[in-house]
Amino acid sequence: MTSSTTSHSSRLPFIDFARGIVMVFMAWDHVSGFWNPGKMGGEGLRGYFPYVVDVNQFYLRLLTHVCAPAFMFLAGASMALSTLKRLNRGEDQWSISKRLATRGMIMWLLAIYIVGPAFGTGPLYFGVMACFGACFILWSVLRRLPTPAILVGSLAVVLFHPYLNLDFIRNQGIGFYLRVILHEPASMRVQWPFGGLYPIIPWIGVMGLGWVFGVLISSLGEERMRGLKVSLGIAGILSWVLFVAVRWMNGFGVLVPRSGDTLVAWLSVSKYPPSLAFLLFTLGEMFIFLALGLHLQESRFIENRLVQTVLLFGRTPLFFYVAHLILYRIRPFWMDQPRFYDLNLWETGAFWIIGLVILRWFCSYYLDLKNEHPRSILQYI
Repeated sequence: MTSSTTSHSSRLPFIDFARGIVMVFMAWDHVSGFWNPGKMGGEGLRGYFPYVVDVNQFYLRLLTHVCAPAFMFLAGASMALSTLKRLNRGEDQWSISKRLATRGMIMWLLAIYIVGPAFGTGPLYFGVMACFGACFILWSVLRRLPTPAILVGSLAVVLFHPYLNLDFIRNQGIGFYLRVILHEPASMRVQWPFGGLYPIIPWIGVMGLGWVFGVLISSLGEERMRGLKVSLGIAGILSWVLFVAVRWMNGFGVLVPRSGDTLVAWLSVSKYPPSLAFLLFTLGEMFIFLALGLHLQESRFIENRLVQTVLLFGRTPLFFYVAHLILYRIRPFWMDQPRFYDLNLWETGAFWIIGLVILRWFCSYYLDLKNEHPRSILQYI
């Protein structure tokens, strides 16, 4: 086994495992978006849900909904764990804030020069990477708040953000773009070149909940950490129970009303912006992944090559994100600037798996390089 997969005693493998699983799902979502014209999207934009033509495409898309909530939550948790570790070894508050803000700015640059071209959007598109960057910059300051205040504020954002009214901001030009960045996702077709699907206000609440989770588990000893497996499993199941309750009532926490009693109708929830129902479903899934990660962490299966690959992806999330966009956007020389290429699900799946094999090698090489040069710019990626 290489150093890339063993020399990480200061990390929590179950968090890396959950994040790695989500990275694999995200890779499917993007390769499908690039090459499979039947892939769904735009769930919840302007209060509408896209018509379901193919239920297979619907359920495959549903599996990937966990990606953004899990990334935000686990980023908040990792940020808290890293911050507390740095404070305990004597690092000052200013250097920690500067580090977070610097990483946020790098994410913003990546959004402009890598992510935007990969998705065929302009530099002003406010996607998930730009949202991440903005949230990191904001958390370089917000992290100084007391943990109870962060918890209350984050819960308030998650529960009540749909009631935020930005009508006092003019809905044209820069005003429209500001509303998109803050709270109102919109396609770039509405007012080019402005647009974005990941506004700051709902997602910073998810990151805040992750921060609180990171603070809570930072003080757990080995024995109590093992006991966390049951708590995480219960949290996942409880989240799903609450999801059913919210969808059944079809009022508070629902941005796309349930239109019937079919399974598709129950699971047709708003991602843009994320409704409470959407977050309950997806974060419940994430808690189950965390519980499974803890179970594997305590067993011999943690040494399994496939599990180690998932852990590797979870340890290199930002590099994986950038690398997988570049890899999966490779196209034959005769194709100019296509948005889609007509691959069926099986062909898309084969492309996805081949890409993951290549990405494992890329991520292993990158992690070794990062360990050899810990003070280089690689520390932020």
